[in-house]
Parts: sequence; C-alpha cells; structure tokens
Amino acid sequence: MVPHEEHSPLQHTGLGEGRIEVVCGPMFSGKTEELLRRVRRAQIAAQPTVIFKPATDTRYQKNHVTSHDSNALPSVTVSSSQGILDYLHAQPRPVTVVAIDEAQFFDAELPATCVTLANNGIRVIAAGLDLDFKGIPFGVMPELLALAEEVTKLHAVCMETGRPAHFSHRIAGGDSTVEIGEKDRYIPLTRQAFVEARKQADRRESSAE
Repeated sequence: MVPHEEHSPLQHTGLGEGRIEVVCGPMFSGKTEELLRRVRRAQIAAQPTVIFKPATDTRYQKNHVTSHDSNALPSVTVSSSQGILDYLHAQPRPVTVVAIDEAQFFDAELPATCVTLANNGIRVIAAGLDLDFKGIPFGVMPELLALAEEVTKLHAVCMETGRPAHFSHRIAGGDSTVEIGEKDRYIPLTRQAFVEARKQADRRESSAE
C-alpha cells in the first residue's frame, strides 16, 4: 500500500504535470527500447531527465541502460528505491522526467517512490516484466500498473509459433525468481506454448526428485 504523505521530501518542480507511465511485457518485447525512445523525446524537448536501473541488473554496461538491440543511454545504478530519492535530492537543478528500467527488480518501496515523484510534478516512466518465468505477477509490478495513468503492454514474438508472445519461459538456469539472463536462458512464448513448456519443466523436475 502506498502511504499518504503530509510532507513530501521533494520540492514540486512546477515544470510539468506529474504522472506515472508503465511499459511492461515479456523478455525481448522492446520494453527498454520504448523507455529509451520516450527519454530521447523528453531530451529533445530540453526536459531534464535521468534514468535509473537496479544494481541487480549486471548485463551490459554498469552506467548505461542498454536495450537488446544495443541502443543505450547513460543511467544511474541504485541499490534501492531510496537511492532514487537520494540522488534527486543531491541535484542542483530539478529533474522533470525520471525513467526506471527493470522495475520488477526493485524493492517494495518503489510504488510509493513513484507516487512521491509524480505528486511533485515529475513524469515517471517505469519499464519491467509484469510476469516472472512461472507466469506469476512479478514483484512490485502489479501495484505500479494499478497506480499508473498510462500502461503500455508490449509483446514479443513466440519462438515456437511466431505469434505475439506474452510469457517469458526459462530454458536454462535455476529456480530463483530473480535470475539475470538473455537468449541463453529465456525465450518468449504464447500462452499455449508456455503452458506446455511449463508442463514439460514440471515433469522433468518430478523425475529428477
């Protein structure tokens, strides 16, 4: 639950209408690419922007957010949602657009942080997986989706059928919900292909016990 705040830790920028936008979907659906596109448009409009990513995301460059198509923009790596507020507090000038990549990896305080930013006139763009590799709503994403003024749900291409895919199936690795990987560990699937793949995975796990 997002707490009601009598006194915000941020000064209202007065430069725009605060809002929360969420871009979600499975692996390889273009979530980060869409986040970067929106950030670039804000930068063209001379709006002060900053991109944050979680410390758990160890792919690509540490100080950049990079899409699967190798497009990148500088970013700030933080270990918690509080790190976002701390960074913004330390800036000499107000930021009007905050982008957050891999939102599903953040702690439970991220929705409250996004509300605080939006209530203070900051446009928040968050991108992340809405479902984990078992098809279960991922981390803080359900709450973010409920709080957002705008939700964009993207689809990948199913590796089995070629149809629009909404599920990320893990083909290698362990059973931990948070496990960083690329095409060597995940493939996008349609619901039907995902259900069958999960049945096969369950059978393999049962036979290995």
